Amino acid sequence: MDLDAFRMLLTPTGQAALHEATRILADGADPVAAASALRRGHPADLTAAALTQASLRRRAEAKFGPEAAVMYFTPHGLEQATRPEVAAHRATRIRAETLPDGGPTVLDVCCGIGGDLLALARAGCAVDAVDLDPLTVEVARANAAALGLSSLASVRTGDAALADPGGYGLLFADPARRGARGRTFDPMAYSPAWPVVLELVARAPAACLKVAPGIPYELIPEGAEAEWVSYRGEVKEAAIWAGMGTEGRRATLLPSGVTLTASGAEAETGPVRRYLYEPDGAAVRAHLVAEVAAMVSGHLLDPRIAYITSDRLVRTEWASCYEVTDVMPFSLKGLRAALRERRVGAVTIKKRGSAVDVERLRKDLRLSGDNSVVIVLTRIGERPYVLLCQAPEVVRTSTDG
Repeated sequence: MDLDAFRMLLTPTGQAALHEATRILADGADPVAAASALRRGHPADLTAAALTQASLRRRAEAKFGPEAAVMYFTPHGLEQATRPEVAAHRATRIRAETLPDGGPTVLDVCCGIGGDLLALARAGCAVDAVDLDPLTVEVARANAAALGLSSLASVRTGDAALADPGGYGLLFADPARRGARGRTFDPMAYSPAWPVVLELVARAPAACLKVAPGIPYELIPEGAEAEWVSYRGEVKEAAIWAGMGTEGRRATLLPSGVTLTASGAEAETGPVRRYLYEPDGAAVRAHLVAEVAAMVSGHLLDPRIAYITSDRLVRTEWASCYEVTDVMPFSLKGLRAALRERRVGAVTIKKRGSAVDVERLRKDLRLSGDNSVVIVLTRIGERPYVLLCQAPEVVRTSTDG
């Protein structure tokens, strides 16, 4: 989809084509049949644009919910766009901590299709957004209009590297993490590259940077806070906050909004106890496993692996809990025999610190039976171990008194 075709979509004729494409796809037509039906009343380029947009809207429902039906997307823009819940969390924090008495003015560079732009505007921030790609700019502008936020959000084509953040309350940057060969995890290959982003931060009174969760710790600016955000148990991204009066490491769980920061806790190691706790990935990324261990009065099985064990059953959002029934050194033959004895026909396999190929193991187990277990593959010291556990739903039926 090119810029002219997208602009055509915004006309009354284009909207009619988009509505028709949405209906045809909803009726279950395959792409070839859908294109043939739409071409009877519309030119080829508009047909292609309408079908592309209708398909993207269907894909976007998983991330944007009902609002996807009125929004616009590009394939890369949809992939990189922030989930609304995560964007809203960040925008609320910006609104509260930057200029709480008047909505802060924000410069949003690399705005993409506008996921964060929309959240910032909804939080009461006046936003000037910039993106290098003219098509993406048009899409972001159309999304602001579709959701009634144009009065607070302006979008223009421009190079983020040339932007001047000095006149704004906060710089928000979401550098592109996709190159010619696909997604990149190297901040030096971001667009703009990490050094350029840091130059912008140095000229801004405050900044929030959206980055991949795996960002190397040595690239986090001194004096900044790094926050890892997990949504329903899955780590979605990290944000680096500069000039906000906070520093160090933070983990946040959504949708609850509960947050965890470093307390100076140190986790000891020890033998397997009755319960095994698997910390949320945000706490692991933020190096806050010791803080989670303290919550459950537990210790680590191995100092290098984020599994916690305890004799206490504690409800916490910060970890999934499993009741350990068996502990054994890992061997395929021994594990297979144990599962056969317990008539196990279904397993959930989890691993940390193990080199075992999970899918191959699943096939090699030759499961047969009506029972189910959780298999945890890990390492204790230099030896591989396997723990058999009850499913978390079983454990969570009671709490520690």
